[in-house]
Amino acid sequence: MAGSNFAVVLLGVLASVLSQISGCPDVDPTLTPWNPGHHPNAQVVVGRGQNYLLQSSATFSSLEVKDGGKVVFADLGQTEIVLRAREVTVGSDGGFYIGSETCPYQGRATVSLYGRKDDQKNSKQFLVTAGGTLEIHGQHKLAWTQLTQTVPAGGLPKGTFAWDSATSSRGRGMHVNVVDEISGAVVDWRSFDTHASEGNSRNLASFIDQIPQGKIVTLQTKDEASSRLEATAREKIRALGSVEVDSLSRREPWAFVGVKGDPSRAVERRIPYIDTQTTGTAAVTATFDAFFGSFDITVTSEWLGGRDRCTFSVKSAGGDYVLNLKDDVSSWQPGDHIVLASTDYNMEQAEEFRLVPCPQCSAHQVKISGEVQYNHFGEVSDDVDLRGEVGLLTRNIKFQGEVEDSCYGDNFCQFFDYDTYGGHMKILRGFKDVHLSGVEFTRMGQQVNGAYPVHFHMAGDVDEVGGYSRPAYVRELSIHHCFSRCVTIHGTNGLLVQDTVGYDTLGHCYFLEDGAEQRNVLDHNLGLVTRAGTLLPTDRDAYMCRRMRDEVYGDYVPSNSDCEAVATFWIAHPNNILTNNAAAGSLFTGIWYIFHREPTGLSAGALPRYQASRTPLGRFYNNRVHSNGEDGFMIDEGVKTTQPSANSPEEYLSRTGARYKPHQNADLLAPRVPAMIEGLIAFKNIEHGAWVRGGDIWFNKCAFVDNGKGLTMSSEGTFPNDEGSSQKIWDSIFIGESENVGTASGSSDWGMGGVKPVPRSFPKSTSFPMRGLEVYDGPTLAERCTFKKYAAAPEYNRWSSAIGFFLNNNWQTAPKNNLTEIKFEEVQSRVFLGGRNLPYFQGYDKDGDKTQIFHDEDGSTTGYPDSFVVGQDNFVLRTPGCVEKPEWRAYICSGKYAQLFIKTKQPSNLLLSLVRDEYPDHPLVLKGTKSGGSTQQYQPAVMLEKTYTIHWNGRAPREVYIYPVNFNSGEWLRLGLCYPRGTTFRVKYQLERRVPHAVTHEEDIRSVSGLNAVQGGNGKMFYFEESTGLFFLKVRAHYDREGHNYCSHMGCERIFISATMTSDAVSDCTAAAYPKYSLPPTETVPMPSFLSLVNDCSGCGAPEPIVSVDDMKFLEVTIQAAGWQETQQGHRAYIEIDGVRFGDSYRGFRVISVDALTGAVRQEMTFDTHGQTEADLAMANFIRNDIAPDSIVLVATRDEPSRYAAECLVALKEIGAQEPVETGNRGNFAMVGFKGTVWPTWIQQVNLPSGQGPAQIYARIPLMA
Repeated sequence: MAGSNFAVVLLGVLASVLSQISGCPDVDPTLTPWNPGHHPNAQVVVGRGQNYLLQSSATFSSLEVKDGGKVVFADLGQTEIVLRAREVTVGSDGGFYIGSETCPYQGRATVSLYGRKDDQKNSKQFLVTAGGTLEIHGQHKLAWTQLTQTVPAGGLPKGTFAWDSATSSRGRGMHVNVVDEISGAVVDWRSFDTHASEGNSRNLASFIDQIPQGKIVTLQTKDEASSRLEATAREKIRALGSVEVDSLSRREPWAFVGVKGDPSRAVERRIPYIDTQTTGTAAVTATFDAFFGSFDITVTSEWLGGRDRCTFSVKSAGGDYVLNLKDDVSSWQPGDHIVLASTDYNMEQAEEFRLVPCPQCSAHQVKISGEVQYNHFGEVSDDVDLRGEVGLLTRNIKFQGEVEDSCYGDNFCQFFDYDTYGGHMKILRGFKDVHLSGVEFTRMGQQVNGAYPVHFHMAGDVDEVGGYSRPAYVRELSIHHCFSRCVTIHGTNGLLVQDTVGYDTLGHCYFLEDGAEQRNVLDHNLGLVTRAGTLLPTDRDAYMCRRMRDEVYGDYVPSNSDCEAVATFWIAHPNNILTNNAAAGSLFTGIWYIFHREPTGLSAGALPRYQASRTPLGRFYNNRVHSNGEDGFMIDEGVKTTQPSANSPEEYLSRTGARYKPHQNADLLAPRVPAMIEGLIAFKNIEHGAWVRGGDIWFNKCAFVDNGKGLTMSSEGTFPNDEGSSQKIWDSIFIGESENVGTASGSSDWGMGGVKPVPRSFPKSTSFPMRGLEVYDGPTLAERCTFKKYAAAPEYNRWSSAIGFFLNNNWQTAPKNNLTEIKFEEVQSRVFLGGRNLPYFQGYDKDGDKTQIFHDEDGSTTGYPDSFVVGQDNFVLRTPGCVEKPEWRAYICSGKYAQLFIKTKQPSNLLLSLVRDEYPDHPLVLKGTKSGGSTQQYQPAVMLEKTYTIHWNGRAPREVYIYPVNFNSGEWLRLGLCYPRGTTFRVKYQLERRVPHAVTHEEDIRSVSGLNAVQGGNGKMFYFEESTGLFFLKVRAHYDREGHNYCSHMGCERIFISATMTSDAVSDCTAAAYPKYSLPPTETVPMPSFLSLVNDCSGCGAPEPIVSVDDMKFLEVTIQAAGWQETQQGHRAYIEIDGVRFGDSYRGFRVISVDALTGAVRQEMTFDTHGQTEADLAMANFIRNDIAPDSIVLVATRDEPSRYAAECLVALKEIGAQEPVETGNRGNFAMVGFKGTVWPTWIQQVNLPSGQGPAQIYARIPLMA
């Protein structure tokens, strides 16, 4: 017996060793084969001594694995194992295994959770409790990647083409189109009136003769084309494969498609002419196969209804299309499903496709089945990585919920017409091990709190801090078409979520719940199409928000601002790491850092109050946000942490205010710690690319492209709460109208661009004033930033600009908002402040609208160093030396500027009129920032060393606090406040400490008998002039500021005025004050000399491209073309590649081809198209035959290139040149082209007539490697 026991133990040990060596849990020979069959009512328990190898599909009511029991899925290859249950529980030393980390499961396995919500005791969950082990590891497959070439709507790499003579100026005769057989692009077209003359017929023959072999040729007749169609032309057409051309006679419709050099491919149709009314339509369609897919060419010619008409089109055949991708996707297989993210404003432009076999595809290519409906941009354009994401949806291991065909019962059918009661997985505190990889989750989650596809629920520390030698992780998951979130991290710290795709789900996708979750790492995850859900107010859209009122107090009707916050990444505590993620489309926001005043829900009490909003930010690097319905990236606001009440009727966890102030150890008395936002790319977000509010938040190497507003850095609205903090951005790029023009659809606004006259999508509407950097609050700094492609378009009532201001602004704008080393490229509208009655500017009469100002430190924005841009109607900030910029609706001024913060009580609803003595006819009238309450506050920007009076539209306030804001020691201004005659005053000078708040010093300000004493004094005396009703005092700073502090190092200096008034008369002393105190306008700081508005200021702008990969390589190209007249003026013609210059000793064209993958120069040739007739065809043949595919082609002309240039110009169109393609006599022509199946957006050309050159191009071209 002892020997038998020893043998069993030995066998167990050997089996364990064998399993460990192989890493495959299903090879353990101690496992018992298990084929339990289908028993829907069975409640199965796998316990001690039961180690099962599941070898076939099974169905239970429930499965519980505990007490050392184990369930392992057998790896059966293509034979799928499906485990169906209402509930699965793994705990108490039980284990559930499908594959392992070192031996991923290769077969097909599905866990299917079934049941209806109205079933009794049905949870439809997979639960891991204390002591449980869950190891599920599917095949390693790339989770997601990016396009490297644009996928066009319609499925042709260079776009579809359609022509109709009804809308064209092409006339009578024979129409010819030439189509590239590789890309489907129309590369040439001509019309020949072969009814009018035989000369035109011979020109037609000559044109056909020069068409390169292999090109697709179409011909069609319009009106009448036969009477002068002579033998030479007919012979050339016969050679293309036509048999009808010899029979073609008067007015006969004829359509032809053929291939030059292969007459067997020809198709044609001719119809005998009857009359203009009834003859009919000759139509042919030919399908051509190319590497990327198939395309159809359709040609028609007709006489009907008394009119002749021709059409010609090239479009996808609606079959397959090859995608070019950034990463090796050889792990993706035919039959897998993928999703292409939207790269436009509308997230609904995401598209799903099935992969089909593609033997000829490289490791970076796949072929999709189905018609592409939308453009999916796939380029690094203008130095910014705008390549759309492609996510994998299919995994060989699947967790799914079984659902009904439509919504039923209490599943919120008023909001959803489909069943939202899916399965869910929940992992609880104390689990032994949980690791998930290579798993698909679909139809998971419920519109029930706590039921999510993957949910770590109050699990505590799941990394080394919690004692886990193998920290928990989820990675390479595909979570799609789910009903509540993607990955929920609730009361859990230290979890790794990596390489996961979350697509088409309800509510926040990657969700940190209670505001206490820390040290979690979210790396390289993709989330897209994040829809509204019902669970929390922040999940809901406006429709849901107003109708879900069970949790509010009384009859309160929620406002939109209580809700409308659903985000793909909802980060409720800043101490988490976000790197390399993509938020590629949410109904509202991409990534949102939101703050809980204190932890909520089950985490209540876990952290001190305000800890989250004062904790430094975890690493934020290389994340992307685009195609979001409101904001791409947000740091602002909080959630309501108190229950509804009469005073606060909003639902628990509704949106509310909060401020982020990062400090060491979350201690406001400790040093500040800037929140670093590095490498953020935000594009095609309808509202903001990014909006941040709070203390030190700094952006480095970020990009904002095609957003309604690129970036708004907002401090605190009044005094910044985090004194001394600032917000900064440097080495970053802003683009207004990129080459990603989007797709015309019913869900986006479509109109003509302002930079280029091409149709494109716009945020909100075609009249929305897009802004790159939106100036607001302060202090802020923008340094070494590049702005590209911003233009106002008054003809479309669109007033976009590179730099603008927050619109309809109740609050303040600080003169400490600084710009320096700014660069502008293709920017027609640098700055625009706004104006009344313009779209979206509304009345343009709020306090912040009237007090706009920013500082141009070095003149790189305005041309005037150390100047300020101010509103055109604000005479408080004006001097006689200011330079008017009517196109900006602004003035550029010099001077010393600061702010006043004026707080008033009793009453608090007055208009304040601030009058500078030099401009008494132009008062600045402020309404105050508050809409109610016992106090009011006004925050005008002011010019120092000037004198002012203040008037009211009612009786003056009884209490006034005046703070000098951003004053340096010794800086001053004089105020005269209007009060009723007979008023007496109690006036104090005080020092106020902001944190913790206290008045640390107070002294009386004494009354003096004359104004001169006030003017010459130190700011601690006042004079009340009874005759005018003016209370004069000098507002002066006595201490220095430090850094960005708005107050002195001793605290905030302020003057407190308490007035006792015996009259309720309106306190407007304007008539008495002026002209008595009127002064002639003077400058305190002379206006600097104008430098220039150059676009190439040395050291200005972003120093390098903003891309999602660090090792991306670029080709730096400079081309200068110089005609004869330009060379006589000393200009040289050259092509420079990465600093190597190719000289100018030639006449005609220089053409250089460069490998688009490596950047190596392949070939370099010159062609004297002025002196040699054969140079024209030689250059055309060089481009067509000698230059290899996937080549960058650089072209520069010198001296005189036009004399014999003809066919070579056609060849230039084949590599991307656009009409007009001409050099002109002694003209200047420079071009960057591409030979390949696509036309990258960096293709460009410059044509300039003689005397207007040289033609110059500078380009930084991303290599395709």
